[in-house]
Amino acid sequence: MAISLGMRVSGLLVVGAVAVAVAAFGGDGSGTPDRGGGGTTIVTVGPSSSARPFVAPEPSGPRESPAGEANRTVVPGSPSHHSRTATAAPRGTSSPTPSSSSGNRLLKSPVWLPPGPVSPDADSAPDPSSVYDRLRDPRHCRAALGVIPGSSSDPEWRVLRALADACLAVQGEGGSWSAAAQGYAGAAGKAGTCKGRAAYAVLGALLDFHRRYPGANAQLTTDSGARPACDYRIAGVETGGGTQVRPGDTVAIELRGTYFDQAELLRSGSVFIGGHRLAGAPVVRSRSGDRLVLSAVVPSLDRYPQRVDVAVRYAGTEARLRDALTVASPAAVPSPDGSSGTPQGVLTLGPLTADLSGP
Repeated sequence: MAISLGMRVSGLLVVGAVAVAVAAFGGDGSGTPDRGGGGTTIVTVGPSSSARPFVAPEPSGPRESPAGEANRTVVPGSPSHHSRTATAAPRGTSSPTPSSSSGNRLLKSPVWLPPGPVSPDADSAPDPSSVYDRLRDPRHCRAALGVIPGSSSDPEWRVLRALADACLAVQGEGGSWSAAAQGYAGAAGKAGTCKGRAAYAVLGALLDFHRRYPGANAQLTTDSGARPACDYRIAGVETGGGTQVRPGDTVAIELRGTYFDQAELLRSGSVFIGGHRLAGAPVVRSRSGDRLVLSAVVPSLDRYPQRVDVAVRYAGTEARLRDALTVASPAAVPSPDGSSGTPQGVLTLGPLTADLSGP
């Protein structure tokens, strides 16, 4: 009787041990034992939005510049990476929801390029403004990289080439983080256009992301509702002094935030003053980055004085400054001796001239 009771107790202990082991392996016997220490490092796509979250390892060590070397962190597939087993919930209770821990943190993927707006690109030739527009779709980064000059010293091209490399690298499609970092360092403070500055800022964010999480990839998405990188406008019209101009006077029209190739505007654009289109192509006075200053001659109008708009058009785009100028009536041209221009004693009657200066 005592032997039978002991055997029953031993059997119960064995059954209990099996139940505990099954629970430790996830409840269905398919799990793996805990090897001790370390958190799971899994990259997952979060809720659909313009910036998708994912789970990535917590960064360690001091912060460095975006172009600096990445700190040593544990990444998926590395020798120091360990998995953590999950404990099954008792029957009749709901499974716990995943939560961030000291080894995992919910972050958002880097923000991608804002809209330009899109360059008209009338000549269909690659230029930094139109290639920026290609890069706005992160699926086209490889195609954009193929048309960017590889040896250009132009900082606009250097930034875009580095950004295309980073775009491919962060999505796990090749690219070169080293080339992206070199391009970022070489173009520091040199991007002179609104699109160039936007591309440089996004490149810096991608490099910082890679420094923090060198083993993680991200799915880049665009936000069509983001604020445009460029604010194209007529910043002002310079008259050379005074509050009024007259027909024949020359004025300077300053454009800011040009988001297209300026050479195309100078070939195919038009200038309007008071609704009158000026003859010929726009004449450039100076240019720097996304700033362009045009020279224009005030035309004759149908009435004076008149407050008029100034507009610049190119391939469906228009920059307009309302009430930019007050055009006064043409002035009489004085003669060298200060008179009205008609010699004293000469009366002009149509095609005939009579000399009335005699005795």
